[in-house]
Amino acid sequence: MDPTSHVLIEPKLHDLGDGFAVRRMLPSARQRTVGPFVFFDHIGPVEFAPGNAVDVRPHPHIGLSTMTYLFEGVFRHRDSLGVVQDIRPGAVNWMTAGKGVVHSERTPEPERSSGHRLHGVQFWVGLPEQDAERDPSFSHHAATELPRWSSADGQVQCRLVAGQAFGKQSPVPVYSSLFCLDLQFQPGARFEIPAEHTERAIHVVEGEVEVDGEPLAMHAMLVLRPGAVVSVKASEAARLIVLGGEPLDGPRFVWWNFVSASRDRIEKAKQDWKDGHFAKVPGETEFIPLPER
Repeated sequence: MDPTSHVLIEPKLHDLGDGFAVRRMLPSARQRTVGPFVFFDHIGPVEFAPGNAVDVRPHPHIGLSTMTYLFEGVFRHRDSLGVVQDIRPGAVNWMTAGKGVVHSERTPEPERSSGHRLHGVQFWVGLPEQDAERDPSFSHHAATELPRWSSADGQVQCRLVAGQAFGKQSPVPVYSSLFCLDLQFQPGARFEIPAEHTERAIHVVEGEVEVDGEPLAMHAMLVLRPGAVVSVKASEAARLIVLGGEPLDGPRFVWWNFVSASRDRIEKAKQDWKDGHFAKVPGETEFIPLPER
């Protein structure tokens, strides 16, 4: 992280096929990680016509935790642990891959037939080395379980999605020092981001804001200078995801869906997937082949 200034990350459009694209913020050429966050996608908003849907076929992960958090729409998660769980706006699906897990994400009925709007974020958190080979697990947390509060003037609605911040703690089971906030601003609202975490980033989901008087456009991410207390102002209604935490205990290699401190471990995961050694997802027959590159 640049110790002297904020770092601006412009969104990079990433096509997932079937007309479905996401804006990828992490990793980027300017910033590989923020705290333990090694990957961040902004999904949509996208309108699916009746009969069109998301179908992310079964694929593997190692060495990370994944999170899905939606503003609109629904995903149905299935994994090799036997979990089947729909996620809707404000709730959290948190899956820790550890030594290996396989999952799919699809649009369920009735949204698949009737058409629907999808909007949300997904991210990966690298696991500390001591937890990288732990048994996989999954947890779901309803929106009502997550800490919520308002700013002193009532102009900003806050939800702590994961980790610890502002003296509050999310019930989501994490393995490192991190936080993820969902902030909704009324027009003219101000909010101060403290320096309680070493690394922090602001992502603008909707609207535009100013950070210490400088404009930050919708869909951009600003990685904040360490130690800086920053003031965010919204001249119009806006929504932000603010995240960060302590850096990981060393660099991580990221290849496809695998995260590890060891290149050899990633090579083993690649071969295991190619050879069919990962556990299967009950009820699924499809899978995503190992990429050639």
